[in-house]
Parts: sequence; structure tokens; C-alpha cells
Amino acid sequence: MTFATLLLGIGNFGGTEILLIGLAIILLFGAKRIPELFRGMGQGIREFKDASKEEKPEYRDRPVNPVNPNDPAAPRQ
Repeated sequence: MTFATLLLGIGNFGGTEILLIGLAIILLFGAKRIPELFRGMGQGIREFKDASKEEKPEYRDRPVNPVNPNDPAAPRQ
């Protein structure tokens, strides 16, 4: 048994259960409001994806190589 089954008593959902959940959602929110809810969820997901694709600062991608000033092969500035 999984944790969710033990703690919440939730098992596998069949077709009848999914239909009942869908009917309950329609009754709670109304048929006109459901597309608005899903549209808002889609916009939120799209914004999250766009934010995760933004360029990250370059310094995070480069490894840090400390330079020993006493090393004769070290580049001079």
C-alpha cells in the first residue's frame, strides 16, 4: 500500500469516479466559469515556462578557477 492510500484512503480512480468529480466541479463553478479557470491555469503555466527559459547570469555557468598570484604561469593584469 502506498502512503496516499494509507493516509487518505485514496485508491485508483475509475471512470465513474472521474465522471462524478467532473459533475461536482460543474455544479460548484458553473459551466460558464470552467473555461475561464482553465484559461487562467494555462496562462500561469505559460508564464512559469517563460520565466524558467530566461537567460541566467553568465557567472553561474562558468567554473571558478582561483589564480595564485605567486604562480609564474598565472596571467598578469
